[in-house]
Amino acid sequence: MNLAERWKRIRSKTIGSFRIFNIREDRYQLPRNHQEAPFYILESNDWVNVIPLTEEGEVILIRQFRFGIEKVTLEIPGGIVESGYNPLAAGQKELLEETGFKSDQWEYLGFVHPNPAFLTNRCHSFLARGVKKIADITPEESEEIEVLQCPFPEIKDLIAKGSITHSLVICAFHLYQNSIYPNFA
Repeated sequence: MNLAERWKRIRSKTIGSFRIFNIREDRYQLPRNHQEAPFYILESNDWVNVIPLTEEGEVILIRQFRFGIEKVTLEIPGGIVESGYNPLAAGQKELLEETGFKSDQWEYLGFVHPNPAFLTNRCHSFLARGVKKIADITPEESEEIEVLQCPFPEIKDLIAKGSITHSLVICAFHLYQNSIYPNFA
C-alpha cells in the first residue's frame, strides 16, 4: 500500500464559506494509530500570475497594500481564476485591470501548489511578451494599485534584496528561469 492509500478520510464538511474560499473540516483516520483527527482545508479557485514584459525588456510591476501583512508589496499582476475563466483568460483579465497593459504573446510557464498542507488550489504563471499600454487601470473597489516598470535584469536583485517577497511572484520568476529562458539575469 502506498503512502497516500494509508490515509482514510472518514468524513468532510464545509464549516465556513467566504468570498474567496471555503473552509472545510476533513476527519482522517491516522495510519499509525488509527485514531481520528481533524484537518482544516481552504478550498479556493486557482490563482494566476503574469510576468508582463515590454518590447524594451522591462517588467511591469505593481505595488499594492496586502491586508495579511499590513504592508505594501511589490508584485506582478495576478489574482483569482474566477468561475467561467480559464487560467489564461484570468491572466489576461488581471493584466489589463491591474496595469492597463495587453499582450498578444502568451506563454504558459507552469504551476505550483501554494501550500498543499491546507490549500486545494494551484497558482498558474504566464509570460506575456510585448505588452503595450492600452487603457487606464481598473482596480477592484478594495484595491489601490501603483504601476511601475523595471528593467528585467534588476528583478533578480529586487528578490535578493527583499524588495520582492511575495512567494508566488518569486515562484513565477523561478518557473521563467527554469523554462526555455536560460538568460534570466
